[in-house]
Amino acid sequence: MLPNMGVSVSVLASGSRGNTTIVASTKTRILVDAGISCRETFKRMKALGGDPNSLSSILITHEHADHVYGLQVLAKKLGIPVFMTGATHHAWSHMMRDTNGEPPKLNKLETFSSGRTFQIGDIAVTPFTIPHDAADPVGFTFRSEGVKVAVVTDLGYMPVSVVDNLHGCDVLVMESNHDLEMLRGGPYPWSVKQRVMSRVGHLSNEALAEFFASDYDGGAAYVVLAHLSEQNNHPEIARGAAERALGARRTLLHNRVLLASQSEPLEPIRV
Repeated sequence: MLPNMGVSVSVLASGSRGNTTIVASTKTRILVDAGISCRETFKRMKALGGDPNSLSSILITHEHADHVYGLQVLAKKLGIPVFMTGATHHAWSHMMRDTNGEPPKLNKLETFSSGRTFQIGDIAVTPFTIPHDAADPVGFTFRSEGVKVAVVTDLGYMPVSVVDNLHGCDVLVMESNHDLEMLRGGPYPWSVKQRVMSRVGHLSNEALAEFFASDYDGGAAYVVLAHLSEQNNHPEIARGAAERALGARRTLLHNRVLLASQSEPLEPIRV
């Protein structure tokens, strides 16, 4: 999976039951979110030919369970730095207190601030604020070896600040969470539907398509549709909405649309 030269993106899991992605350069391998168990993370990495012990660090977008479920065990087992904002760490620590009220410990915690680029090995990481109902949620762009990758899910809409950060990407991992009609007619309680559709909820197929048709610069080689709802979406509905919006921009070299899955890892994208 990761030994080859160049930049690669491997989505190990994506959806409401757990999210985790690897962004790798020749020298550095970053795990973005830890939303599935340590055992399953290792299993999926090995299925793609990767070595879990080659990971350099863990980056966390926000404290919701589908992004941090495996964090504590992974961090302890691998002994690598964990990066998150101070507010996210505070929220995660409060959520993970044990029966005695003691917060969890991360031996190698590193904090960052949204909007400030920092370096992990030979990868420049830029976190940016996203609209979601968490303490301090962020998306990320990664730059290494002349390649730019973005990972951005869990956002209720596409503000100008997010659009600006996505300019010039070679790989876009973007949320396409729900089909609006499926969500409205689906099994969720109305309160949950309102939360998902809100400006701090999740990005719909329709909202992502609007971005592709209007504000997107069109330059990515690959577009990965991520965080699809298993209840309120269907892979082919999401794919169809994205492909129609991208239109003639889809060529052999640009805007190849891929689907990230909850149940199995996506074959690594190499750029």
